Amino acid sequence: MPRLFRVSARTGRESKMAWQDFLAALALMLVFEGILPFLNPGRFRNMLRMLNEMDDRLVRRIGLVSMIAGLGLLYLVR
Repeated sequence: MPRLFRVSARTGRESKMAWQDFLAALALMLVFEGILPFLNPGRFRNMLRMLNEMDDRLVRRIGLVSMIAGLGLLYLVR
């Protein structure tokens, strides 16, 4: 069973750790997402314009590759 859903019968400690891991990952994602707009807002706007002009299929492929790369990295780390 995935770690997120496992709960210790006595304390629920494993569940608490899973939520802490999830929130830590979410916090890191927000930090990484904010680096480019903070350091170079003009470049960030240009990237958003380019993304807006891309075909939906290409954007989906980019998202799929990103998710697969993230899952692969997570597998290697965990």
